[in-house]
Amino acid sequence: MQLMKAIQVSSPGADFELIQKEIPKPGNNEVLIKVEACGVCHGDAITKEGHFPGIRYPIIPGHEVVGIVDKAGPMVTHWKAGQRIGVGWHGGHCNQCNSCRKGDFGACEKSLTTGLHMDGGYAEYMIAHPEAMVNIPDELTAVDAAPLLCAGRTTFGALQHSGAKGGDLAAIHGLGGLGHLAVQYAVKLGFRTVVLSRGKEKEELAYKLGAHIYIDTDTGDAAKRLLKLGGARVILCTAPSGKAISDLIPGLGRNGQAIIITGAMDMMQIPPALLLGGERSIRGFVSGNIEDAIRFSILTKVIPMVEVFPLEQAALAYEKMMTAKVHFRSVLKIS
Repeated sequence: MQLMKAIQVSSPGADFELIQKEIPKPGNNEVLIKVEACGVCHGDAITKEGHFPGIRYPIIPGHEVVGIVDKAGPMVTHWKAGQRIGVGWHGGHCNQCNSCRKGDFGACEKSLTTGLHMDGGYAEYMIAHPEAMVNIPDELTAVDAAPLLCAGRTTFGALQHSGAKGGDLAAIHGLGGLGHLAVQYAVKLGFRTVVLSRGKEKEELAYKLGAHIYIDTDTGDAAKRLLKLGGARVILCTAPSGKAISDLIPGLGRNGQAIIITGAMDMMQIPPALLLGGERSIRGFVSGNIEDAIRFSILTKVIPMVEVFPLEQAALAYEKMMTAKVHFRSVLKIS
């Protein structure tokens, strides 16, 4: 029996546990991946704390996985041993339901989520489904590529689908794990990029990343300042505060859109007339194409800022991520 190291959650709210378990064997239409790196994302809290019905414990978290194909099942034809691959939040789909027949695989009625419905990448090996795997080009290291599989895909995808065009005003709310990537993407997409963050601490970083304007939300009305700039075509909300997001909505210009990509749990209060007046809108966004984000990142040299931890320090990496003390994404380097 060949064993591997893994980080396991045995029940909702339980501490991370370093275990040894048998290396899984791929089924007919599955792939065994030797994991090189796995990002630590806020979405992992869903698994750790049991914030989703039907999670089967014990389970291994992690959905920003980069690795090498170790072995492919007999029905897998596209992927071969030795290929560099990545697996993100979406872990597989059925190809048969109404959503899949329309090409909307993220809405699959039997959709799998990596690290939620199936063991994820906090381990030396994991099983993946071939339809959910993407190629990782040699231009990216495993550590740099891992955050692009969720944080990169989501921020880039949201900006891509925002309706903003080159020269439009794009405001990035928050300059953390999501926000620091969003700023780089917004600048490279040609938007007039504004960073909204509390205090002066991150102002220098914002300009270093290419932002054109920095607004300290602790001093004055940030929405009014956005309106003085002409109003935002898009506000990308990466900071998890419903109240802070609500306060920014008046800063949208006509046809402006606030896109929420963070798991804020507190209520938002927005007068409907505010949306009617300028045909403004609010939407959530959790998808995006991983391969598009990777290609764009390589082309424009958008690289995440990371702190690297060994697998054994997964609890520390997670704690620093959850308390916003990591600079700016935690990544487990596994092999």
